[in-house]
Amino acid sequence: MSDVSELFWNASVEEIKSGYVHDSAAGTYTCLVCGEVFEQGVIYPADEVLYEASRYVKVHIEAEHRSMFEYLLGLEKKWTGLTDLQKTLLGYFHDGYSDQEIVKEMDGGSTSTIRNHRFTMREKEKQAKVLLAILELAGSKAGKKERFVPIHRTATMVDARYAITEAENEGILKTYFPEGPEGPISSFPKKEKRKLAILRHLMQRFEAGRKYSEKEVNTVLEAAFHDYVTLRRYLIEYGFLDRQADGSAYWVKR
Repeated sequence: MSDVSELFWNASVEEIKSGYVHDSAAGTYTCLVCGEVFEQGVIYPADEVLYEASRYVKVHIEAEHRSMFEYLLGLEKKWTGLTDLQKTLLGYFHDGYSDQEIVKEMDGGSTSTIRNHRFTMREKEKQAKVLLAILELAGSKAGKKERFVPIHRTATMVDARYAITEAENEGILKTYFPEGPEGPISSFPKKEKRKLAILRHLMQRFEAGRKYSEKEVNTVLEAAFHDYVTLRRYLIEYGFLDRQADGSAYWVKR
C-alpha cells in the first residue's frame, strides 16, 4: 500500500489546493486523493483526447474527485475544524453567491449574519497563515527524532495515542517484529500507541484499490499473527480497512 496519507500531510498548501504532487526526479504526478500515479512520457487517453501526464492528472482529479475544494470541504471536522454550517456557507461563498442569495437558499437568517460569517472566515484565514508560519518555523528547529509519524486520513479518532515520533515507531517495530519488518509479530500489545504502530505497518501488506475477500484478508494477517481476527477487527475499528456490511469484500480505506 502506498502511503498516500504521508504524501498528503507532507504536501505544501499549494500542492494540496492543486490536488497532486509532482516529483521531478521520478518524473511522476501523484494524486493526493487516491494515490494514482501518472508518469511523464506516457500518453493518457480520455474522451478521445490524448493528454500528457502533467495535464492528465488535472483531468483525473476533476473526473474522479470533482474538485479539491469539494474533497477538502468533505473531510471530517477533526481535519478541517469546520462546523456543518460553516461548510455550507463556504460552499456558497465558493460558488459566488451573494449574501441575499444565501439567505434565500438557506430559507432564513439575515444578510448581516451572513456578512459576519464572511468576516469571521477571513479572520480565520489570517490566523491560519500566521499559525502555519509559526509551526513551520518551530518545526524547522526540531531534530529528526522529534518528527511525528503522519496520521492516516481515515483515522476514526485522533488523540494522544497518535503522538508517535519516528524514533518511537522504529523502536516499536523492532521490538514486535523480531524476525524483520516482513515477518510475524511476537505479540499484540495492549498499549494503544504500540497497536497503532503495528497496524500501520501491517497495512503495507495490502494494495490500495484492490478488493479482498475475508479469506484473503485472513491469510495476509495470519502470516503476521495467529489471532488474525483481532488484527482484522482493529484495522477496521481504527479506519485502516473498510468492508461491505456482509463481510463479502474488504479494501484499504482512503
